[in-house]
Amino acid sequence: MSTNKNWLNLTIEKTLEPDLPICDPHHHLWEFRYERVANRYLIDEIQLDLASGHNIVSTVFIECGAMYRSYGSEKMRPVGETEFVNGIAAMSASGLYGKTRIAAGIVGQADLCLGEKIGDVLDAHLVAGGGRFRGIRRQANWDTSADIDNGRFVDRPHIYAEEGFREGFAQLAKRNLSFEAWCFHTQIEELIDLARAFPETTIILNHFGGPLGIGPYAGKRDLIFSKWKQDIVNLAACSNVYAKLGGINMEINGYGWHLQQKPPGSRVLMEATRPYYEHMIEHFGCERCMFESNFPVDMVTCSYNVLWNSFKLLAAEYGSEEKANLFHDTAARVYRI
Repeated sequence: MSTNKNWLNLTIEKTLEPDLPICDPHHHLWEFRYERVANRYLIDEIQLDLASGHNIVSTVFIECGAMYRSYGSEKMRPVGETEFVNGIAAMSASGLYGKTRIAAGIVGQADLCLGEKIGDVLDAHLVAGGGRFRGIRRQANWDTSADIDNGRFVDRPHIYAEEGFREGFAQLAKRNLSFEAWCFHTQIEELIDLARAFPETTIILNHFGGPLGIGPYAGKRDLIFSKWKQDIVNLAACSNVYAKLGGINMEINGYGWHLQQKPPGSRVLMEATRPYYEHMIEHFGCERCMFESNFPVDMVTCSYNVLWNSFKLLAAEYGSEEKANLFHDTAARVYRI
Protein backbone atom coordinates (compact mmCIF):
# COMPACT_ATOMS: atom_id res chain seq x y z
CA MET A 1 0.00 0.00 0.00
CA SER A 2 1.45 3.31 -1.08
CA THR A 3 1.31 6.33 1.24
CA ASN A 4 3.46 9.34 2.14
CA LYS A 5 3.24 8.51 5.86
CA ASN A 6 6.98 8.74 6.50
CA TRP A 7 7.07 12.24 5.02
CA LEU A 8 3.98 13.34 6.98
CA ASN A 9 5.57 12.09 10.19
CA LEU A 10 8.31 14.69 9.80
CA THR A 11 5.78 17.22 11.14
CA ILE A 12 4.13 16.08 14.38
CA GLU A 13 1.93 18.38 16.47
CA LYS A 14 -0.08 18.22 19.66
CA THR A 15 -3.82 18.24 18.95
CA LEU A 16 -5.47 21.57 19.69
CA GLU A 17 -8.87 21.69 21.46
CA PRO A 18 -9.24 17.90 21.43
CA ASP A 19 -12.77 17.99 22.90
CA LEU A 20 -14.33 20.24 20.23
CA PRO A 21 -17.01 18.18 18.37
CA ILE A 22 -16.35 17.92 14.63
CA CYS A 23 -18.35 16.64 11.70
CA ASP A 24 -15.99 16.10 8.77
CA PRO A 25 -18.31 16.76 5.81
CA HIS A 26 -15.98 15.79 2.98
CA HIS A 27 -13.85 12.68 2.66
CA HIS A 28 -13.52 9.75 0.30
CA LEU A 29 -13.16 5.99 0.56
CA TRP A 30 -11.45 3.98 -2.17
CA GLU A 31 -8.91 1.38 -3.24
CA PHE A 32 -6.57 1.00 -6.23
CA ARG A 33 -6.07 4.76 -6.64
CA TYR A 34 -2.44 4.63 -7.71
CA GLU A 35 -2.46 8.25 -8.85
CA ARG A 36 -2.91 9.32 -5.21
CA VAL A 37 -0.44 9.25 -2.31
CA ALA A 38 -2.89 6.94 -0.53
CA ASN A 39 -4.06 4.35 -3.02
CA ARG A 40 -6.13 2.58 -0.36
CA TYR A 41 -8.41 4.45 2.05
CA LEU A 42 -10.98 2.17 3.61
CA ILE A 43 -12.23 1.77 7.19
CA ASP A 44 -8.83 0.84 8.63
CA GLU A 45 -7.07 3.81 7.04
CA ILE A 46 -9.67 6.43 7.91
CA GLN A 47 -9.76 5.13 11.48
CA LEU A 48 -6.05 5.89 11.85
CA ASP A 49 -6.76 9.50 10.91
CA LEU A 50 -9.86 9.74 13.08
CA ALA A 51 -7.75 8.54 16.03
CA SER A 52 -5.16 11.29 15.58
CA GLY A 53 -6.58 13.30 18.47
CA HIS A 54 -9.52 15.39 17.24
CA ASN A 55 -13.09 14.73 18.36
CA ILE A 56 -14.57 13.63 15.04
CA VAL A 57 -18.11 12.56 15.91
CA SER A 58 -19.39 11.97 12.36
CA THR A 59 -18.35 12.19 8.72
CA VAL A 60 -19.88 12.59 5.28
CA PHE A 61 -18.66 10.56 2.32
CA ILE A 62 -18.41 12.37 -1.02
CA GLU A 63 -18.42 10.49 -4.32
CA CYS A 64 -15.05 9.62 -5.85
CA GLY A 65 -15.86 7.04 -8.51
CA ALA A 66 -15.16 4.07 -6.23
CA MET A 67 -16.58 0.56 -6.56
CA TYR A 68 -18.97 1.20 -9.43
CA ARG A 69 -20.93 -1.85 -10.54
CA SER A 70 -19.30 -3.80 -13.34
CA TYR A 71 -22.68 -4.79 -14.78
CA GLY A 72 -26.00 -3.31 -15.76
CA SER A 73 -26.79 -0.05 -17.51
CA GLU A 74 -24.10 2.63 -17.54
CA LYS A 75 -26.22 5.17 -15.72
CA MET A 76 -26.89 2.76 -12.83
CA ARG A 77 -23.29 1.74 -12.23
CA PRO A 78 -22.50 4.58 -9.75
CA VAL A 79 -25.11 3.11 -7.38
CA GLY A 80 -22.46 0.49 -6.56
CA GLU A 81 -20.45 3.19 -4.82
CA THR A 82 -23.37 3.99 -2.51
CA GLU A 83 -23.82 0.29 -1.74
CA PHE A 84 -20.12 0.01 -0.90
CA VAL A 85 -20.04 3.07 1.34
CA ASN A 86 -23.26 2.17 3.11
CA GLY A 87 -21.61 -1.11 4.07
CA ILE A 88 -18.74 0.75 5.71
CA ALA A 89 -21.24 3.09 7.37
CA ALA A 90 -23.07 0.07 8.79
CA MET A 91 -19.80 -1.34 10.12
CA SER A 92 -19.09 1.99 11.80
CA ALA A 93 -22.61 2.23 13.22
CA SER A 94 -22.03 -1.03 15.08
CA GLY A 95 -19.70 0.80 17.45
CA LEU A 96 -17.06 -1.88 17.04
CA TYR A 97 -14.78 0.49 15.16
CA GLY A 98 -14.83 3.49 17.48
CA LYS A 99 -17.21 6.29 18.37
CA THR A 100 -17.14 8.16 15.05
CA ARG A 101 -20.12 7.61 12.76
CA ILE A 102 -18.25 7.21 9.49
CA ALA A 103 -20.31 8.11 6.40
CA ALA A 104 -23.34 9.10 8.45
CA GLY A 105 -24.21 11.01 5.28
CA ILE A 106 -23.49 9.77 1.76
CA VAL A 107 -23.22 11.83 -1.43
CA GLY A 108 -23.06 9.89 -4.68
CA GLN A 109 -22.73 10.46 -8.40
CA ALA A 110 -25.39 10.51 -11.08
CA ASP A 111 -25.12 11.87 -14.58
CA LEU A 112 -27.67 14.66 -14.30
CA CYS A 113 -26.97 15.48 -17.95
CA LEU A 114 -29.35 12.62 -18.77
CA GLY A 115 -32.21 14.89 -17.76
CA GLU A 116 -35.45 13.54 -16.34
CA LYS A 117 -34.29 9.99 -17.07
CA ILE A 118 -31.95 10.23 -14.06
CA GLY A 119 -34.87 9.94 -11.63
CA ASP A 120 -34.67 6.16 -11.32
CA VAL A 121 -30.93 6.40 -10.58
CA LEU A 122 -31.58 8.87 -7.76
CA ASP A 123 -34.24 6.57 -6.35
CA ALA A 124 -31.84 3.62 -6.52
CA HIS A 125 -29.22 5.63 -4.60
CA LEU A 126 -31.79 6.42 -1.90
CA VAL A 127 -32.57 2.72 -1.49
CA ALA A 128 -28.90 1.68 -1.53
CA GLY A 129 -28.03 4.37 1.02
CA GLY A 130 -30.20 2.83 3.70
CA GLY A 131 -31.43 6.19 4.99
CA ARG A 132 -28.01 7.84 4.74
CA PHE A 133 -28.10 9.12 1.16
CA ARG A 134 -28.15 12.92 1.02
CA GLY A 135 -27.23 14.20 -2.42
CA ILE A 136 -25.37 14.16 -5.71
CA ARG A 137 -22.07 15.54 -6.90
CA ARG A 138 -21.76 15.97 -10.67
CA GLN A 139 -18.35 17.48 -11.38
CA ALA A 140 -17.99 20.27 -13.91
CA ASN A 141 -14.39 21.36 -13.32
CA TRP A 142 -12.92 21.92 -16.75
CA ASP A 143 -10.02 23.90 -18.18
CA THR A 144 -8.39 24.11 -21.60
CA SER A 145 -4.86 23.69 -20.22
CA ALA A 146 -3.20 20.29 -20.54
CA ASP A 147 -1.48 21.03 -17.22
CA ILE A 148 -4.77 20.74 -15.33
CA ASP A 149 -6.69 17.51 -14.88
CA ASN A 150 -10.36 18.01 -15.54
CA GLY A 151 -12.99 16.38 -13.37
CA ARG A 152 -14.25 12.84 -13.65
CA PHE A 153 -16.49 12.47 -16.73
CA VAL A 154 -15.89 16.13 -17.62
CA ASP A 155 -15.06 16.38 -21.31
CA ARG A 156 -16.51 19.80 -22.11
CA PRO A 157 -17.08 23.23 -20.55
CA HIS A 158 -20.30 24.78 -19.25
CA ILE A 159 -21.98 21.57 -18.04
CA TYR A 160 -23.96 23.41 -15.36
CA ALA A 161 -25.57 25.54 -18.08
CA GLU A 162 -26.69 22.67 -20.29
CA GLU A 163 -30.42 22.09 -20.72
CA GLY A 164 -30.14 18.36 -20.09
CA PHE A 165 -28.16 18.89 -16.90
CA ARG A 166 -30.73 21.33 -15.58
CA GLU A 167 -33.57 18.93 -16.34
CA GLY A 168 -31.73 16.34 -14.26
CA PHE A 169 -30.88 18.88 -11.57
CA ALA A 170 -34.59 19.65 -11.18
CA GLN A 171 -35.09 16.09 -9.93
CA LEU A 172 -33.03 16.71 -6.78
CA ALA A 173 -35.33 19.00 -4.83
CA LYS A 174 -38.26 16.66 -5.47
CA ARG A 175 -36.38 14.05 -3.42
CA ASN A 176 -34.94 16.42 -0.79
CA LEU A 177 -31.45 15.86 -2.19
CA SER A 178 -28.68 18.45 -2.17
CA PHE A 179 -26.05 19.17 -4.81
CA GLU A 180 -22.27 19.32 -4.40
CA ALA A 181 -20.69 21.76 -6.82
CA TRP A 182 -17.09 21.05 -7.84
CA CYS A 183 -15.84 23.56 -10.39
CA PHE A 184 -12.75 25.72 -10.92
CA HIS A 185 -12.60 29.41 -10.03
CA THR A 186 -13.15 30.30 -13.69
CA GLN A 187 -16.60 28.68 -13.53
CA ILE A 188 -18.10 30.20 -10.37
CA GLU A 189 -20.24 32.58 -12.41
CA GLU A 190 -21.92 29.55 -14.03
CA LEU A 191 -22.68 28.17 -10.57
CA ILE A 192 -24.19 31.48 -9.52
CA ASP A 193 -26.56 31.28 -12.48
CA LEU A 194 -27.50 27.71 -11.52
CA ALA A 195 -28.15 28.66 -7.89
CA ARG A 196 -30.38 31.54 -8.94
CA ALA A 197 -32.33 29.29 -11.30
CA PHE A 198 -32.99 26.68 -8.59
CA PRO A 199 -33.40 28.55 -5.28
CA GLU A 200 -35.22 25.58 -3.71
CA THR A 201 -32.22 23.26 -4.11
CA THR A 202 -29.45 23.24 -1.50
CA ILE A 203 -26.05 23.65 -3.16
CA ILE A 204 -22.73 23.10 -1.40
CA LEU A 205 -19.64 24.69 -2.93
CA ASN A 206 -16.64 22.36 -2.72
CA HIS A 207 -13.06 23.47 -2.10
CA PHE A 208 -13.56 27.26 -2.35
CA GLY A 209 -14.56 26.89 -5.99
CA GLY A 210 -11.18 25.51 -7.01
CA PRO A 211 -8.77 28.47 -7.22
CA LEU A 212 -6.10 27.22 -9.63
CA GLY A 213 -2.41 27.95 -9.22
CA ILE A 214 -0.61 25.80 -11.79
CA GLY A 215 -0.16 25.84 -15.56
CA PRO A 216 -1.36 29.14 -17.05
CA TYR A 217 -2.49 30.29 -13.57
CA ALA A 218 0.92 29.96 -11.89
CA GLY A 219 2.27 33.23 -10.52
CA LYS A 220 -1.11 34.97 -10.83
CA ARG A 221 -2.50 34.33 -7.37
CA ASP A 222 -3.25 37.98 -6.51
CA LEU A 223 -5.04 38.59 -9.80
CA ILE A 224 -7.07 35.40 -9.49
CA PHE A 225 -7.89 36.12 -5.85
CA SER A 226 -9.30 39.55 -6.75
CA LYS A 227 -11.77 38.09 -9.25
CA TRP A 228 -12.54 35.13 -6.98
CA LYS A 229 -13.48 37.47 -4.13
CA GLN A 230 -16.17 39.23 -6.15
CA ASP A 231 -17.54 35.96 -7.48
CA ILE A 232 -17.83 34.67 -3.92
CA VAL A 233 -19.71 37.80 -2.85
CA ASN A 234 -22.22 37.19 -5.64
CA LEU A 235 -22.50 33.48 -4.86
CA ALA A 236 -23.04 34.14 -1.16
CA ALA A 237 -26.04 36.31 -2.06
CA CYS A 238 -27.78 33.04 -3.04
CA SER A 239 -29.23 31.88 0.27
CA ASN A 240 -29.48 28.26 -0.91
CA VAL A 241 -25.69 27.95 -1.25
CA TYR A 242 -23.38 26.69 1.51
CA ALA A 243 -19.59 26.61 1.49
CA LYS A 244 -17.02 23.99 2.39
CA LEU A 245 -13.79 25.46 3.71
CA GLY A 246 -10.91 23.20 2.77
CA GLY A 247 -9.65 21.23 -0.18
CA ILE A 248 -7.23 24.01 -1.05
CA ASN A 249 -4.10 21.95 -0.41
CA MET A 250 -4.20 19.95 -3.64
CA GLU A 251 -1.48 20.11 -6.28
CA ILE A 252 -3.76 22.15 -8.56
CA ASN A 253 -3.86 25.00 -6.04
CA GLY A 254 -0.20 25.66 -6.71
CA TYR A 255 1.33 25.96 -3.25
CA GLY A 256 3.72 23.09 -3.91
CA TRP A 257 3.71 21.82 -0.33
CA HIS A 258 4.32 18.26 -1.54
CA LEU A 259 7.64 19.33 -3.08
CA GLN A 260 9.13 20.52 0.21
CA GLN A 261 11.53 18.50 2.37
CA LYS A 262 8.95 18.31 5.16
CA PRO A 263 5.22 19.04 5.29
CA PRO A 264 4.01 22.42 6.57
CA GLY A 265 2.91 22.86 10.16
CA SER A 266 -0.61 24.02 10.96
CA ARG A 267 0.31 27.69 11.42
CA VAL A 268 2.23 27.88 8.15
CA LEU A 269 -0.62 26.17 6.35
CA MET A 270 -3.22 28.43 7.91
CA GLU A 271 -1.41 31.70 7.24
CA ALA A 272 -0.77 30.82 3.59
CA THR A 273 -4.45 30.21 2.85
CA ARG A 274 -6.11 32.40 5.49
CA PRO A 275 -7.47 35.08 3.09
CA TYR A 276 -9.70 32.51 1.38
CA TYR A 277 -11.19 31.31 4.66
CA GLU A 278 -11.77 34.76 6.09
CA HIS A 279 -13.40 36.08 2.92
CA MET A 280 -15.70 33.08 2.71
CA ILE A 281 -16.74 33.34 6.36
CA GLU A 282 -17.26 37.09 6.07
CA HIS A 283 -19.79 36.73 3.26
CA PHE A 284 -21.44 33.35 3.90
CA GLY A 285 -21.38 33.58 7.69
CA CYS A 286 -20.44 30.75 10.01
CA GLU A 287 -23.96 29.34 9.78
CA ARG A 288 -23.39 28.55 6.08
CA CYS A 289 -19.75 27.45 6.30
CA MET A 290 -18.18 24.13 7.31
CA PHE A 291 -14.55 23.05 7.57
CA GLU A 292 -13.74 19.96 5.45
CA SER A 293 -10.76 17.61 5.34
CA ASN A 294 -10.95 16.43 1.72
CA PHE A 295 -8.99 13.36 2.83
CA PRO A 296 -7.17 11.45 1.62
CA VAL A 297 -6.68 13.89 -1.29
CA ASP A 298 -5.23 16.65 0.91
CA MET A 299 -2.96 14.07 2.52
CA VAL A 300 -0.55 15.03 -0.26
CA THR A 301 0.18 18.15 1.82
CA CYS A 302 -0.35 17.43 5.52
CA SER A 303 -1.62 14.97 8.10
CA TYR A 304 -5.21 14.88 9.33
CA ASN A 305 -4.13 16.18 12.72
CA VAL A 306 -2.21 19.13 11.28
CA LEU A 307 -5.08 20.05 8.96
CA TRP A 308 -7.68 20.28 11.73
CA ASN A 309 -5.16 22.12 13.90
CA SER A 310 -4.86 24.71 11.12
CA PHE A 311 -8.64 25.21 11.16
CA LYS A 312 -8.62 25.61 14.92
CA LEU A 313 -5.86 28.21 14.74
CA LEU A 314 -7.85 30.14 12.17
CA ALA A 315 -10.97 30.08 14.35
CA ALA A 316 -9.13 30.71 17.63
CA GLU A 317 -10.75 34.10 18.25
CA TYR A 318 -14.24 33.06 17.21
CA GLY A 319 -17.08 32.67 19.70
CA SER A 320 -18.38 29.30 20.84
CA GLU A 321 -21.47 29.44 18.60
CA GLU A 322 -19.38 30.39 15.56
CA LYS A 323 -16.98 27.53 16.21
CA ALA A 324 -19.84 25.10 16.72
CA ASN A 325 -21.23 26.01 13.30
CA LEU A 326 -17.89 25.86 11.47
CA PHE A 327 -16.76 22.56 12.96
CA HIS A 328 -20.01 20.67 13.38
CA ASP A 329 -23.44 22.26 13.35
CA THR A 330 -23.60 23.61 9.78
CA ALA A 331 -22.60 20.22 8.37
CA ALA A 332 -24.99 18.38 10.69
CA ARG A 333 -27.87 20.59 9.54
CA VAL A 334 -27.09 20.44 5.83
CA TYR A 335 -26.58 16.67 5.79
CA ARG A 336 -29.30 15.93 8.36
CA ILE A 337 -27.03 14.00 10.67
